[in-house]
Amino acid sequence: MADKTTRAVRLGFERDCQNVDLGLLHCAVALPENIKNTVKYRQIRASVEAIGLVEPIVIAHNPATPGSFLVLDGRLRLEILRDMGVPKAMCLVSTDDEGYTYNKRVNRLSVVQEHRMIVRAAGRGASVDQLADVLNVSVDSIRQQFRLLDGVCNEAVALLADKPTTYGTFRVLKRMKPFRQIDVAQAMVNLGKYSTKLATAMLQATPPEQLTEQAAARATKTAPVEALQRLERELAAVQADTKLLEEGYGPANLQLEIIKTYIGKTLLENASVVRWLAKNRAEYLEQLQIIADIKTLPAH
Repeated sequence: MADKTTRAVRLGFERDCQNVDLGLLHCAVALPENIKNTVKYRQIRASVEAIGLVEPIVIAHNPATPGSFLVLDGRLRLEILRDMGVPKAMCLVSTDDEGYTYNKRVNRLSVVQEHRMIVRAAGRGASVDQLADVLNVSVDSIRQQFRLLDGVCNEAVALLADKPTTYGTFRVLKRMKPFRQIDVAQAMVNLGKYSTKLATAMLQATPPEQLTEQAAARATKTAPVEALQRLERELAAVQADTKLLEEGYGPANLQLEIIKTYIGKTLLENASVVRWLAKNRAEYLEQLQIIADIKTLPAH
């Protein structure tokens, strides 16, 4: 008999990227007027011109205009491609059109993803000097990027691949044997904390037989009591942060429900308000309708 608790898992994105005409992509919110004068814009443009679009633009089907799409992530990349005269771009299509939640759910380019991006760009023919110039970092930094995952087992990398891990964390993991690397990576995922301090504290609490030879020799110079004290302090800080998140989740969820009900039952049922928004702030009306159409909120 099948487990009653088993449920089908709905994918958050379509399985394959699509090459989409840029004319079909629309942004709900315009970019700041001076964005093209910023260092960030110039860096990203230089990267796209030299390497191409590595990270796809994230889009969702536009319910208001069938056949078109709303941009959830990648407005700057889209603007750069348009400035360059590129007609189409690879896009990742979200099956969830609640764009207002996307930035909370997605992590920006992680350390592992950035490493893979650089390796992929080098495989396409970009030189170390060219990559350093495009990314505005030193040549030594690029070379270190190539060696980032050397000595880290595949299982630990997979656990941390899309997490906001630091470069220092991987340097610490390299001092442990594979099984311990997996333990530490899993502990960081469970705690939702990926700091170098936490990784270092767990390194200092690791038995010598689970360390590399060089790390084990260095560990004999560190007092076990000091290592445990550091680990206790780090875990106490993590527990305090977790408690604050738990206490704030319920009220925030209730507040969102109240806002959604007010928008749906008061604002959008007022014909005068809807007419004014449609005429003067159509993008606001679109977002308000999306919020009002939310059927369920995450359970506490």
